Amino acid sequence: MTEVPSFSADVLAAMERAAMPDFGRWRRMVYATGGCAQPVRLRGERITVDAGTGEVLDVYRTVDEPTGFLLTACGNRRASRCPACSATYKDDTYHLIISGLRGGKGVPEDVSTHPRVFATFTAPSFGAVHAHREKNGKTLPCRPRCDFPVCVHGRPESCGARHDRDDPQAGQPLCASCYDYEGAVLWNAHAGRLWREFTKTVPSVFARLLGVSRTDLRGMLRVSYAKVAEYQVRGLVHFHAVIRLDGPGGPADRPPDWATVPLLDKAIRQTAHQVVISMHGERPISLRWGEQLDVRPVYVSTDLDGMSDRRVASYVAKYATKGAESAGTVDRPVRHSWEVRNLDVTEHARRMIYTCLLLDDLPEYRDLPLRQWAHMLGYRGHFSTKSRHYSTTLGALRQTRADYRAAQARMLQGLPDPGQGNTLTVSEWTYGGTGHRNGESFWAELARQHIAATRRITRVRDEEDHN
Repeated sequence: MTEVPSFSADVLAAMERAAMPDFGRWRRMVYATGGCAQPVRLRGERITVDAGTGEVLDVYRTVDEPTGFLLTACGNRRASRCPACSATYKDDTYHLIISGLRGGKGVPEDVSTHPRVFATFTAPSFGAVHAHREKNGKTLPCRPRCDFPVCVHGRPESCGARHDRDDPQAGQPLCASCYDYEGAVLWNAHAGRLWREFTKTVPSVFARLLGVSRTDLRGMLRVSYAKVAEYQVRGLVHFHAVIRLDGPGGPADRPPDWATVPLLDKAIRQTAHQVVISMHGERPISLRWGEQLDVRPVYVSTDLDGMSDRRVASYVAKYATKGAESAGTVDRPVRHSWEVRNLDVTEHARRMIYTCLLLDDLPEYRDLPLRQWAHMLGYRGHFSTKSRHYSTTLGALRQTRADYRAAQARMLQGLPDPGQGNTLTVSEWTYGGTGHRNGESFWAELARQHIAATRRITRVRDEEDHN
C-alpha cells in the first residue's frame, strides 16, 4: 500500500489558496508589491477623463477584481517586519548616499572631489560588558585582568573568554547590579538631540578654527551630511555619518582650497567633545558622546587610508533597515510591565525595557515618552536623516519609481500622458485590512525570493559589463 505523504498545516493552507479561482490575479498583485509581507488591502475606484471633453478614458474599480481589493506594499523599512519593502528602502538609501559621494540623481559629479569623511559616533560606557574583540583577524580575550578582580557585588570585573560576533553573551554586563541602566536609557532617549546639537555646533567650531564669524562662514562653506543610527549589542545606539564640505551653494559649489579633510576631521572631533546635554533633577546627569570617535576619509572606488565611497554607501544602507531587534529586544511596542517578563529578549534588554517603564512614571521624565519607546530601549529618534543639500531625497526616489510604473501602465492601456494637461484622474480609496490571509504568506515569500534572485543576477551582470 502506497504511503500518503503528510504536509504541514501551512503547506496545506497554501495549496488550498492556490486552488481558489482568484489566485492568479492575487499572485500578480503580490508580485507587484515585491512580495510584501504585510500588504495593505485597498477598496475603491479610479476614473480618468479627458479634461477638455469630459470623456471617460479609463475606469478601475476594485469591485471588478476577482479578489475584491487591490494590494499595495506596506513600505516598512525594517527587515524584521517586511524583507521585501526593507530591500527597496535599502536600495533607495544606497542611491541617496552614493549620489552625495559620486554625483547623480540631480547632484553634479564634481561632488566627488569635495572633502568628505565617514564618522562613527558612539555612546559612553555605562558599565563593563562582554565584547567581541579581534586584531588582525584573530579573536582576542573579552576583557583583560585588572587590579580589582571583583566588583562591590562580588562578581568578576574581567573576562578571559573569546566571544565570537554572534555570541549571545556579547553586550551583556559583567555585573548587572553595577550597570547604570538609568544613564543608558536616558542617553538613548537624548541621542537624537545630541546629534542635532552636533550639527548646530559644528559651523561655530569651523568659524572659530578659521577666525571668522558664522555669518562670514556661511558665505564660504557649507557642511552637508547623511547619517544612520545603529544599535550596538550593548543596547546603545551609535551613529554612522557621511559628512561633506561644500561651497556656500551646496554640492554644485566647490569649497575653498583650504577646506581639507584634516580640517574637517579636526572640526568634527572638537565639536563632538564640546557638545553636552545637562539634565537637572534628583540625579543631575550630563550626556555626551563616547570617547570612541572614528573619522575616516572617503575616497572614490579605492581603499587607501580611508574607505571607498561604494563601501560607505553599502554600509549605511545595510543599517538603515535594522532596528533595536539587533540588540536583543523586540520590534513592537511594550506598554506594560507585566508584558516584559514573557518577552523573548536578552536579560540586558529586559532590564533596559523595565527601566524605561519605571522612569516614565517619574515627574522629571514626563516629557520623554519612554513608555512609548521602551521596546527601542529609549531611543526615539529617526534612524536615517540627511541635511537638505546632501543629495536627493527618499521621497524623490519613490516618486520617480511611481511615475515610471504609472507611465508603463498608461502605455499598456493606451492612455495619454497626464503631463500634457489633457487628462484628469479622480480616485477614492478606503482601507480594507493589512497582512496576508490563511495560506498566502507562503506564496508571498516565494515571490519575494524570486524577485530578489532576479535582482541579484541583474546586479552581477551590470557589474561585469561595467568592469
